[in-house]
Amino acid sequence: MMRIGHGMDVHQLVEGRPLVLCGLTIPHEKGLLGHSDADVATHALMDALLGAAALGDIGKLFPDTDEEYRGARSLELLGRVMQQLDEAGYRPVNVDVTIVAQRPKLRPHIDEMRRMLAQAMGMLVTCVSVKATTTEHLGFEGAEKGISAQAVCLVESIQSK
Repeated sequence: MMRIGHGMDVHQLVEGRPLVLCGLTIPHEKGLLGHSDADVATHALMDALLGAAALGDIGKLFPDTDEEYRGARSLELLGRVMQQLDEAGYRPVNVDVTIVAQRPKLRPHIDEMRRMLAQAMGMLVTCVSVKATTTEHLGFEGAEKGISAQAVCLVESIQSK
């Protein structure tokens, strides 16, 4: 059995925080505000994976009211999501993440982002897509007030449920 999941996330850009996307720290004068490392791309991906398996969302698994997750690395949380998927009898076939940001330009970092996500999920990098786009200066992303990300995934059953 195959199932599709979709996830989306948004975080505000602020001074004094690192910009982490797909587990990679990107040089930029601002970073994303959040309880964890605020890795908007990995958050969207985790929600897509959880949604495909009908396991809820990251707010349920890793609530921002829990001090255990303050400053948490989202790639480590992705590892926990992968354990949840495995326990539910699913594994990802492929994932596709789109990051929406006016700046910084992300093209030079895409290959490393793909590699980091693939490693965290135990997948081939050829099954992990990461793309970036701008909004042509429209909306909060275009005004450089925040970054959003969307992700879709396909998971397959690894056992009869």
